[in-house]
Amino acid sequence: MNFYKYFLGIMTLVLAFAVNTNAQRQEMTEEEWQAEINRLTEKKASLTQELNTLQAEVDDLKSTYAGLQTYDDCMDDLYALVGATKTDVDRFQSKIDGVNSKIQLRLQGTKENVVAEWEALKDNKISALPQYYDVVHNQMKRALDAWSDKPKEVIYQVVKGDHLWGIAGKSDHYDNPFAWPKIYNANRDKIKNPDLIYPSQEFLIPNLSADEKDYYNKARSSYYKAVPPTQSK
Repeated sequence: MNFYKYFLGIMTLVLAFAVNTNAQRQEMTEEEWQAEINRLTEKKASLTQELNTLQAEVDDLKSTYAGLQTYDDCMDDLYALVGATKTDVDRFQSKIDGVNSKIQLRLQGTKENVVAEWEALKDNKISALPQYYDVVHNQMKRALDAWSDKPKEVIYQVVKGDHLWGIAGKSDHYDNPFAWPKIYNANRDKIKNPDLIYPSQEFLIPNLSADEKDYYNKARSSYYKAVPPTQSK
């Protein structure tokens, strides 16, 4: 209300100043003076009405604001819908971070174990909260679908007629004979000469890294490009 009185006081001074200025500029008749007073009085009434309307809107906004819940209260109500507390939600976030780390780094267990942890998250009602639904039900699922388990390293027993080139070229090993050095280097304690291997020897067939696969694939591609085509007779 102090603002309201202050505003009306200012308007009164402005109106008085305007009337006095107009009177000084030119000599006015009594009728002209009265008309000017009436015009300014109407303007004052209009501004006063506008001010009252604005003040009413401000009061309504203040009343609405006073009835609003705090952010924390709203979040507590949201958590209550899924039967959880803030502590439960914080713990759920930590589990999401842990599973995501395992998915990204392919660490701490097999894909099967990580899938089990993800399914536990998915089945938790907290995953229905807006901040988690897409992360758990969509993003993490896509990441798991893209996770290809590396084949387990195997022990291969040499048979008659085998050679490292042929072993590396087997479809259940590298499917690329140019990768034979990988087998040779992993079994140097058993292979004295890569051209001489013997039946019943057992060799470890280690996994190829992504870079090694790329390297040996390029080697195979370069070789076949360099081989001249067979001439038909």
